[in-house]
Amino acid sequence: MSKLNFETLLNAGVHFGHQKRKWNPAMAPYIFEEKKGIHIIDLNKTIVHLGQACAAMKQIAKSGKKILFVATKKQAKEIVSERVIKINMPYVTERWTGGMLTNFQTTRKSIKKMTVIDKMKSDGTWETLNKREKLFKTRQREKLEKTFGSIAEMTRQPAAIFIVDIMKEHIALAEAKRLNIPVFAMVDTNSNPKLVDFPIPANDDATKSIALILDEICDAIRDGLEDRKNIKTDAETGGEETLEAAPTQTTRKRINKAEAVSEVAPVVEEAPVVEEAPVVEEAPVTEEAPVVEEAPVAEENKEDEEA
Repeated sequence: MSKLNFETLLNAGVHFGHQKRKWNPAMAPYIFEEKKGIHIIDLNKTIVHLGQACAAMKQIAKSGKKILFVATKKQAKEIVSERVIKINMPYVTERWTGGMLTNFQTTRKSIKKMTVIDKMKSDGTWETLNKREKLFKTRQREKLEKTFGSIAEMTRQPAAIFIVDIMKEHIALAEAKRLNIPVFAMVDTNSNPKLVDFPIPANDDATKSIALILDEICDAIRDGLEDRKNIKTDAETGGEETLEAAPTQTTRKRINKAEAVSEVAPVVEEAPVVEEAPVVEEAPVTEEAPVVEEAPVAEENKEDEEA
């Protein structure tokens, strides 16, 4: 569940939807009522869906995967860039280039061009260029930075994508659906929530509403990253203890088979059941029965009779 309450969402204007004539019938389950020709979003369902989205985001961040944020509308540009850069996640706030996900190899080539230009400035190659070439490279670098600079560290396709307005970012939504990438999105009353895996019914036009939802999402991602960091720390400090407690995982750790056998072997030595059972030694019954040795008496009697 989300940490936000009903009043906080109400004060931020999260409940305001679009005009009735612009609504999408698929949003009917998330609409509370109509007031003065404007649909009002049910904030109780907003809280529930936001909590589900935050829980899923936390698990993705905990696994160490990247989440791509997309918001090119002017109301959300600065909000997304300011908050997402703090959690070290890729984002797109300028223009969504067609094929950014479906043709990811070409996207990586464009990003590589930026690194090549930066390398030229550091290794001295830049000084060998004439004025015209420097101007061309500089403009090319600025253009690439504007489009791909925020995703330069995204070496592979993201594990999930968060969209502020799926009506405006329909190309990004289509590419994510084609690649089966989970989609998280703020859906307004004019959107189709069935196209999104984790819809968050909310006002996607007001800056306060966008900022409030993004703060919750970023906090969930931050918690997931913190949990991942703690798990790594515990694994490094208490790794040997966990190995001893779980010898079944020795093949993946530093303990070899010989050590595992030496740890298990004392069980046989500590079980001297065979030595403590001297039943065989204490049973000389067959030896104490000198019936066969007393038989010579009969022979002596026979000699007396013959005499």
